[in-house]
Parts: sequence; structure tokens; C-alpha cells
Amino acid sequence: MVRAYYIDRIRVILTVMVIFNHATITYGGPGGWYYREIPATLSPSGIAFVLFGSVNQAYCMGFFFLLSGYFTPASYNHKGAASFLLGRLTRLGIPLTVFAVLLDPLASALAQASEAAPFTIRAFGQSYLQRVFSADWHVGPLWFAEALLLFSLAYMLWRGFRKEEKLPLELPLPSFSAWLLSALGVGASALLIRRWFPVGDMVMGLQLAYFASYVFLFALGTAAWRHRWLEKLSWQATRPWTWLSIGLLPVMLIGAYISGRFSRQPVNYAGGLSVPAVLYAFWEPLIAWGIIAAYLIWFRENSNKASRIWGYLSARAYATYILHSPVLVGICVALRPWQAPAMAKVAVAGTLASVLTLGASSLLFRIPGARRIV
Repeated sequence: MVRAYYIDRIRVILTVMVIFNHATITYGGPGGWYYREIPATLSPSGIAFVLFGSVNQAYCMGFFFLLSGYFTPASYNHKGAASFLLGRLTRLGIPLTVFAVLLDPLASALAQASEAAPFTIRAFGQSYLQRVFSADWHVGPLWFAEALLLFSLAYMLWRGFRKEEKLPLELPLPSFSAWLLSALGVGASALLIRRWFPVGDMVMGLQLAYFASYVFLFALGTAAWRHRWLEKLSWQATRPWTWLSIGLLPVMLIGAYISGRFSRQPVNYAGGLSVPAVLYAFWEPLIAWGIIAAYLIWFRENSNKASRIWGYLSARAYATYILHSPVLVGICVALRPWQAPAMAKVAVAGTLASVLTLGASSLLFRIPGARRIV
């Protein structure tokens, strides 16, 4: 298979989006994170962060699963079941374990250090070691590695029961109606899941409320490799979805405003069958499909050549994702005395975290064997 440079570049962009999304949570956006300096608010910046975070949540991590699924069949075919499993355990299991045991306590200890006055290295060190040895570990953003490991195991089982040809099988790109039905199906599935596992509830570090989209996109990725759908995407085929996604972007905020005006209860998107919950469940895939398609086509047509800079960044994207949590928290804690608008602090913290984590990734690569893992 010819190397798809554009997919490597999309991974870099998505990694940076994750870092900035966590920065917005720190300074007033919705969501859970290690360190929060400003409570979630409906100020202009808070509303902007709501839209930014909601759009990111709708497509960003699902896009990661789509791309992971796209490369899974070829990896399985090349390595065989045993070697494929060993590779997944190495590339996903080791970072997951290291993060839970060492980096999650570090991010938590740094966040706690912001509450101490004055900050001392000794107190911070004691807090960190206590968290490490208490075994109160969490997977944090490495829930993605945990979920991808589970998806990979499920794919292995599926391949074990289904004798599949190793060469791709050409099929036409799905029609607009198929895209629409899949979006409605994912939305309905998400709505059903959220009756028992609302947004925000964690099960073994996983927010199952979002997994209807993740499972579908991973499976779609495996099918896209087999049928060469990514190569067949065109603006003509996906333009309706692009415009639909753009048109639907403000719908969630408008729905929240209207629901808040006419209901005495707080607006609840997390679960149940309220109008906001239904709106949110279907809004996510309806905007995600168009955004993902636009990314794929634009980068494939405009950024699909070898580049030393992009090669450097893409080689470190996974390590940057793994390491960014304590780096971002440390930067935000250091910036706490700086009195500046929330958007300015997000811009500075997100940029510094991206650059410094990239540097940390390069240092990580100096450790023997690290490149084989991350």
C-alpha cells in the first residue's frame, strides 16, 4: 500500500486539538480534567468553549478510531493473529500501564500543588509518591488506548470466525442515504446507551455514552480499507455532508437556549429522553460525518507529499498524546498568577503544551526501545 502521508498529518492535527480541548476545560469549558482554574461558565468565552469542546467531542476521538480501524486489517494480514496481538499489547498496553502508574499521579499531584501555598518540591514529591504507591491509578486520556485494545481484540475474534480475503475488495462509496441512515443509527444507539450510562459516567475509565460512534467508526475504518473508500472520497460525493455539518454547528447551542427559556429544569444533555438529550445524541454524528470527510479530502488533495517537518511531527504524535496531560497541567499551574482573558490563557497554554510535549517526546525517543512502543 502506498504511504498515505495525509493521514499522518491528520493525526498530528487531531492530537493538537485534544491538547487545546483540555486547555479549554481548564479555563471554563465543559468536561472533566485534572485541573480546572475557572468553573464552567456561560460567559462569551465559556460559550465558545462549549461549542469548541462539543464539536471536538463529536468527531475528534471517533476520527482517531476510524483511522486506527483503517490500518488494522493490513496489520493483521501482515503479522498474523499472534504477532498482531503482541504488537497491540506492546503499543497500547505498555503506554496505558505507564500512564496509569506514573503519569496520571504526576498530573494529579501537579493539579493538587496549585492549591498549596507556598508550593514546595518536598510537598509535591510526597503527594506524587503517595499517589503512585497507593495504587489509586486512572487511565485519563489513555482511555483511548484501552478502548483501542478492546476493539483490536474484538477484531481478532471476528477474523477468527470469518475467513476473509487478504486483498481489498473494490466496492462503490456508500450513498448519501447510507451515510444518513448510519448517522441516525449511531444517534439512536447513543441515546439508548445514555439511558443507563449518561455522559460523564465512567466505567473502567471509559465513557460508554460516546461509544456508539467509536465502535461504528472503528468498524467503518476496517471496511474502508477493504473497499478503498478513503481513496474514493470526493468533494462531489461529500459536499452535501459538509454543508449539513456547517449548518448544524449552532443547533445545539440554540436548542440549549430554547430549552432553558421554556423549562424550569436545568438543561440536561447527558442522558434520558429530554429534547436536549435527543438533540445532542443525533447532532454529534450528523456533524461528525461531514467534518471527517472534509478533513480526509482536503488533506489528501493538498497535503499528501513527503515532508521532513511533517514526518518529524507525525512520528511523535502518539508520544505527544501520551505525555501531554502532566505537561499541560504543569503549564496551567505555572500560569495561574497571570491575569489574562480565558481565551488568551487557552491559546498560550495550548501552544506551550504542544511544543513542550513535542520536546518531551523527542527526549523519550532517546530511551532504548521507546520508538518500538510509541
